[in-house]
Parts: sequence; C-alpha cells; structure tokens
Amino acid sequence: MISGGSTDGDSNRERKARSRKECMEVKGVRRGEAIISFGSEDLKGVNLPHNDALVIQAWVANYDIQRVFVDSGSSVNVIFKDALVQMNLQGYQLETALFGFAGYVVYPEGEIVLPLTLGSRELKKTVMKTFIVVDAPSLYNIILCRPAMNELRALASTYHQKIKFPVGSRVGEVRGDKPFSRKCYVEVVWVDKKRLGGRGRR
Repeated sequence: MISGGSTDGDSNRERKARSRKECMEVKGVRRGEAIISFGSEDLKGVNLPHNDALVIQAWVANYDIQRVFVDSGSSVNVIFKDALVQMNLQGYQLETALFGFAGYVVYPEGEIVLPLTLGSRELKKTVMKTFIVVDAPSLYNIILCRPAMNELRALASTYHQKIKFPVGSRVGEVRGDKPFSRKCYVEVVWVDKKRLGGRGRR
C-alpha cells in the first residue's frame, strides 16, 4: 500500500529549499474561486523527513470516519465491509469483480452511493460518491480515489500531509493523521515480513 520515496532530493538541505520555494497552484480556476497553494507554513507540525501516506478523517453519510487513505493512483473509491457494517448502512447493489486490488483478485460485495464531506464548519464541501464495498482485511476504513478528489477540486500534498480545496473564495483544508499513517506503515512492513517468513525485505 505504501511504496517508493522522494524523487526530487533526499537531503535535509534540498527538503528545506523545496519547502521554502514550493507553491502548487490549480490551473483553470473558476471565476472568484480561491487559488490553492502549499508553502512552508503548511509544514507546521510535520516532522521531516518522512515518506508517510496521506491518511485523513472525513464525514461519510453523517458518520465521522477515521483512517481514510487518500490514493491518487486509484480510480475507484473503496469502503471496507467492516466499516460499512459499523455504519449500519444497507441497500448496496452487487457488481462484477474488482481485479488487482492489493495484489489479489477481490470480488466486491457491491456498491453504495454516499455523501462524502471534507472540512468542517463553513469551510466544508460535500459530494455524492459511489463506493465499492470490499470484504477484505485492511488497516483503512476507506480508500479515497483520484476522481473524488477531482470533483472536490481538491489538491493533496503527501509532503505537507494536508488536503486543500476551494470553498468559494476561501480555502478549506484537512490535515493528515500522521501518527496513524506512521502506524499503518509499520504494520504493513510487519505484515510483509510475516508473509515472507522473515526471509527478506520488499
């Protein structure tokens, strides 16, 4: 679930220089819409260096859901069955197989359309999204995909451990849960070692 590393320099000097200069902007901004950017001020509370995934908290169907993994490489939203059972939601429809998830062939239980909300108070945004229901072990409750982020016009920075999105002329944001992200990374490494029988590292 977590692989790879930095491709633009690993030294502390390079990281500090990048954080001072870094500014990412969304092209094609709508009239009156806020411009999204990240800078050194967004690194407050982030311990560098890190290679942690971006794990956030979101509201889904009026439930406060933690352990939401933001995966910009995924084209489908996934909600794991254990989380859905705890939410006590019914009525999803059976669909076809989902291939290649976590290296296995996984047959989803079905799909369900739920309201997804990022942010809080007046700086929040809600969209209706389809989630594939998967009955498989996972450290996460939900995997949030690229199309969902695009619909929210949200920009995620794993380096800054934060998501930002326009709310009219203002900017809403969600901070990553770094302690849990680090915990997930450690557990994934432990599971991989156990699977390999301690014969080596991946």
